[in-house]
Amino acid sequence: MRHLLPALMIALSVSAEPARPTAREALKPFNQLVGRWKGSGAPDGTPDQRQKGHWTETVAWEWQFKGDDAWLTVAFENGKHFTRGEVRANPARDGFVLKLSTPDKVVKEFAGAFKDRNLVFERADPAAKTVERLTVALLHDNRVTYRLETKPDRGTLWTKKYQVGLTKEGVAFADVGPAANECIVSGGNGTMAVSHNGKTYYVCCSGCRDEFKADPEKYVKEWEAKRKK
Repeated sequence: MRHLLPALMIALSVSAEPARPTAREALKPFNQLVGRWKGSGAPDGTPDQRQKGHWTETVAWEWQFKGDDAWLTVAFENGKHFTRGEVRANPARDGFVLKLSTPDKVVKEFAGAFKDRNLVFERADPAAKTVERLTVALLHDNRVTYRLETKPDRGTLWTKKYQVGLTKEGVAFADVGPAANECIVSGGNGTMAVSHNGKTYYVCCSGCRDEFKADPEKYVKEWEAKRKK
């Protein structure tokens, strides 16, 4: 009996550990970003420098699924600094990994976390001996910004390089309330109707639409279970 106690205690401690969220659950902070956004960017500096360096871009976020895995992709139309990217959950660090491609086809990998409605990512650049910080601020359902700052790798003072303000396409700026319908796949704001067995549900993007159509019974079952709680 004495020999069984240590093993029993270990088994109990293991079973008591909370289950890690799935990738789909971990990435829920990004639901607000799903959709198309009109952006206006400018470098930091004097009014004249900001005016001369000003640009406009369109940013589109979308869910992607493969089996039990889930991630989000982002595409930049006329982006000055980035062309495309993806973000995935990083369970080992309870955070996220963001990969962004630049116009000259360099892939930058950032690691970050979600705090106080800000998604904050950082990456070290050993060649330049600097650290880059990319902050995505979720201001409203239809208003977000992202900005890039840098600092010396052994320094503490951050310098802002540029900032982009974005508004969601097709949504009035004054309308800051959540959508009336919830995406049956991601839990985000449902903007597209889908149907199954004569009932109508909503999804937030084409990625969630395709995932729902691939296995509607799975998501209807999850939806019904959620509604009963």
